[in-house]
Amino acid sequence: MSGLGEFELIARFFTRPTLERQGVGDDCALIDVDSQTLALTTDMLLEGVHFLPDVDPRSLGHKSLAVNLSDLAAAGARPRCFLLGLALPQADEEWLFGFSQGLFALAQRYECALVGGDMTRSVRIGDASGGVAISITAIGDVPRELCRGRSGANIGDDIWVSGRLGDAMLGLEIRRGELDLPEEQRAECFRRMDRPEPRIALGRELLGLASAAADISDGLLGDLGHILDRSGVGAEIDTAAVPRSDWTRGLDIATQRRLVLTGGDEYELVFTAPTMHRGAIAALATPEVPLTRIGRTEEATGMRLRGEDGKLIETTLRSFDHFAPRT
Repeated sequence: MSGLGEFELIARFFTRPTLERQGVGDDCALIDVDSQTLALTTDMLLEGVHFLPDVDPRSLGHKSLAVNLSDLAAAGARPRCFLLGLALPQADEEWLFGFSQGLFALAQRYECALVGGDMTRSVRIGDASGGVAISITAIGDVPRELCRGRSGANIGDDIWVSGRLGDAMLGLEIRRGELDLPEEQRAECFRRMDRPEPRIALGRELLGLASAAADISDGLLGDLGHILDRSGVGAEIDTAAVPRSDWTRGLDIATQRRLVLTGGDEYELVFTAPTMHRGAIAALATPEVPLTRIGRTEEATGMRLRGEDGKLIETTLRSFDHFAPRT
């Protein structure tokens, strides 16, 4: 069995030279077509891995498209259309109605049309039915002169995060019975987990300001790490500055760090930008989507974390990786 992680497997077996602006390894592939630059992305969601069997189908329809639109947001792209691949153990019309309602409600908000796809029955093994599998490919466009990906960070850039981190992972741990909160706070964590909001407007507003960006799908440490690796720079992070909800702040510091540094399913943006853009970026913040400066890029590669006392901290925390060895 391979001991390689997800991105190491991609790099070894699926990364090839390309003439396109961006390809494997970025949130979106950016492809120049005549006078336009298209942004393309695809994501899979599997029952038992990305969602529980009893998930509300409307929420699942919303999230299935939202995770793809979040990739477009990282690239600063305007959503145009998407394709849907769907594998089901059975044709449950009530489930399909709810799923499609959630899917199209979000698609309509961003004028992103369903233009094709495929549907099939899940593989049946013995007496066990296969689970639900969802694959969406989303397509958008972005001004060619303002294209950005994960590789544009420069030494001395600020590092920013949108929104607040940790609630989605906290929601998962509440559902697992590992943590608990009062009902109102639990509901907000479940909302963040089940119905993430892609930061499309922010991604567009950051065109010309951000030097590199990624959406936080696997955790801050991992997704910022991809920016650093692709850009050939390092970073120093003030862990106390990483934004989090008031109820997360009420937890012990070790739990807080784990939630905000490694929690996936956030779909906020982490991005770098030259210091001269601090004022312009700060002006984009809203009460609903705050923007927080959490560190800076450095010449020395790797990521250094400072704790609440300003001292460097050692940690074994890692973001989610589908193929990383389990300990």
